[in-house]
Amino acid sequence: MSIRDLDSLDRRILYSLQAEARHTSSNDIAASLDVSASTVRNRIQRLESDGIIRGYHADVDYEDAGYQLFTLIVCTAPIPEREELAAAAADVPGVVEVQEVMTGEANVLVRAIGVDGDDLSRIGEELDELGLRVSDEDLIRNTHRRPYSRFEE
Repeated sequence: MSIRDLDSLDRRILYSLQAEARHTSSNDIAASLDVSASTVRNRIQRLESDGIIRGYHADVDYEDAGYQLFTLIVCTAPIPEREELAAAAADVPGVVEVQEVMTGEANVLVRAIGVDGDDLSRIGEELDELGLRVSDEDLIRNTHRRPYSRFEE
């Protein structure tokens, strides 16, 4: 399924799940959209099997969890190796998220948690050993998310 195959109901279901997947049941979504719960469950199963919904993840406040060193590590990978290196970076202990960016420089963003400065140094060294060039490291104070509003149409 591609984005142009999503109808209004699919988009509204996606919006509801992005807003609060954990505490939103198919019955809740169905009631707000005036459809049956089985329709919502079937749509969600189809969105999952088509790879549009790729998972459900906990949104962790790392600072409140006692992990003060939640870090954004900005890296550069050679374009032909970007996808492979990004996938390998996700396997480095302490790395919690890796994003590939469609630019020549700063094209791999790594979010990692270190227990101390030495741990962050280890993570940076392991990324370097993979072939990623680390260009910047920033401590993350907070992340703010919201559902993509086009899905609400």
